[in-house]
Amino acid sequence: MVARGATAATAFVLLLLPEGGSRSVTLGVVGLGYAVATIALVAGARTVRTSPLAWTADAVVTLVLIGMSASWRSPFYLLALTALVLPTTGLPMPRALAFGGVFTVGFVAASALIGIDWTALVSTPVLQSYVSHIAIPLLISFSLAYSSDLLRRLRRERDRAERLAIEAERRRIAWELHDSAKQRVHAAHLIVSSVEPHVGSEARQGLAQVLRELQAADADMETSLTELTASIPERSLGTALRARARELSATSDTAVEVVGEAPDLPAPVAAHVYRIASEALTNAMRHARASRIEVRIAGGDALQLSVIDDGVGIAHPLRPGAHGLRSMRSRAETIGAELEITPGKAGGGTRVALELAVAMGRGRP
Repeated sequence: MVARGATAATAFVLLLLPEGGSRSVTLGVVGLGYAVATIALVAGARTVRTSPLAWTADAVVTLVLIGMSASWRSPFYLLALTALVLPTTGLPMPRALAFGGVFTVGFVAASALIGIDWTALVSTPVLQSYVSHIAIPLLISFSLAYSSDLLRRLRRERDRAERLAIEAERRRIAWELHDSAKQRVHAAHLIVSSVEPHVGSEARQGLAQVLRELQAADADMETSLTELTASIPERSLGTALRARARELSATSDTAVEVVGEAPDLPAPVAAHVYRIASEALTNAMRHARASRIEVRIAGGDALQLSVIDDGVGIAHPLRPGAHGLRSMRSRAETIGAELEITPGKAGGGTRVALELAVAMGRGRP
């Protein structure tokens, strides 16, 4: 948009030159006003920046301004070239090149309607200038489209490298947990089980409670190990959560529904969001005794995700060793998201709600 403002101002100054006349001054004001209006519109409306209809209309208007200046060497030529920026950087390369080609054809048609002095065009400098005017839009379209395509590929490779690094670290942690903490919990369970028959009834009740806690700790650790060794989903967040919901529903009578889709997020950020939602689902299935769970996803300038169940709600205070909720809060903090865990409607069940500014999610590692 800086380029558009600069080219419009340049055209306005050129049209103010003495040989321009009052008509040129009026046309310069119109062109400058159009440039200012489009800059304000693009800055204020996100949808305009990604609308093919808006891109096409902009290109047509700038070509009309060239026609109104009655010369293919119009001061508005540079302004017209700025109409290529958004489409050639926002479309896949083949379509971006097609847009640039159609624009060039439009310029040739506009210059033909204006009228070309073929006798002057025979001279080498004028012919070179005209050919340059035709070639420049094609070169700009190719350069911008290629650069944007290269950036997209680099971004995909960066996300892939980050995903692989995170998975390697998660597996390392999982192996350490399995080889140390999980084995110790299992050993403690065996020791307590062997002692239980040889103690009095009162002590046996306490040992039974210890065994239940050890079994719960072992189950929690098993779930954590499964989560740690699972690959970070390369699918969209909505698709990944639907797959996770089907996995959980297959082993339970709880109905799980996932509604909506999320915007594109970097792999590490998407992984944290997925794990938060997955942990909320697991908690609702295991501890809340819920009969129904609903996952709602909404995108836009902010990602909004909520997991709502109709279970027994959250215990206050949290039971000892309840690391799931703490892990969810820590993950949310890591990606700069806001996480709220509150009672559901009418005080029944639990609602886990996460909100993340999409720009923040894209900007953080």
